[in-house]
This record gives sequence, C-alpha cells and structure tokens, in this order.
Amino acid sequence: MILGIDPGQTGAIAFIDSAVKDKVEILQIVDMPTTSRLSGKGKEVNAYLLAEMIQDYTRGMTAVDGIVIERVHAMPGQGTTSMFNFGRSLGVIEGIVAAEGIPTTWVTPQNWKKKFGLLKKDKDAARSLVINMFPKQLDLFKRKKDGGRADAVLIGLSQV
Repeated sequence: MILGIDPGQTGAIAFIDSAVKDKVEILQIVDMPTTSRLSGKGKEVNAYLLAEMIQDYTRGMTAVDGIVIERVHAMPGQGTTSMFNFGRSLGVIEGIVAAEGIPTTWVTPQNWKKKFGLLKKDKDAARSLVINMFPKQLDLFKRKKDGGRADAVLIGLSQV
C-alpha cells in the first residue's frame, strides 16, 4: 500500500494498493481534511483528522509500505500570508507522516508530471488521465474540483 499526498487545503490523500505488479487499485481517496482557522479567514489542514486517517491504515487496517508527498515550494506572486499558511499545512503533513515512521519519498511536480506526460498541460489534464486509468472509479473524480484527488493518485503512482 502506498499513500499519495497532494498537500494543501485543496489537496487529497490517495490510498493505493500496488501489491499486484500489473494491477493498481485505488482503495480510498479523501480530500485533505480542513477546519476553519482559529484566527483570520480561511481554512487550514486539520492535523487531528489527518493523523486519524493515516493511523487507521497504518495501525490495523493495512500496512503502508511508503508515502509519496509532492515537494512543493512558494510560488511567485503568492502573498506572504498564503505562503506561510501553505508552509504550515505542509509542516503538519510532514510531522504526522514522520511520527508514523513510514518511509517517505518526496517528488517534485515536474517529476511526477513528466512521468505521466502532463508537463505544460492544463490543470484538468491529470483528472482526465486518472479517469481514463480508473474508469470504474469515475465517481471519485467527476467534479472539476477533484483535481487534487487525481494529483494525489498520480503522485503516489509516480514511485510505483
């Protein structure tokens, strides 16, 4: 089992079974759990719910062999508050994963997108690709806003 994580408030976690060489199955996919900020506007990653989700898989349900997280960084044009909040979310994810002691791989957006032929494609290309790869699970990716879910799947699969 591999977890693919697209960090951030609109990201997702994909629980992927890659035990059979030529068969990959999405066991579950969940949007990044968020909660309202204690101060200020917007939302932030809910550390408690994220830890609980990962622990459900790592402590009983299924053994997790590895976690693949997108290695992201600040983007030009982002405000300092946005960058700080995104960095905080990434730190929460990294801390929870480290506490579980699961081997973690970091992959840049350029690397996983290159592997799947998505460089210089529009944001929805990943979602279209995942729908083609897993047509029986179309319901998981049918909304335009499910791009984070598709990214999480491809981030996880980039290391399979």
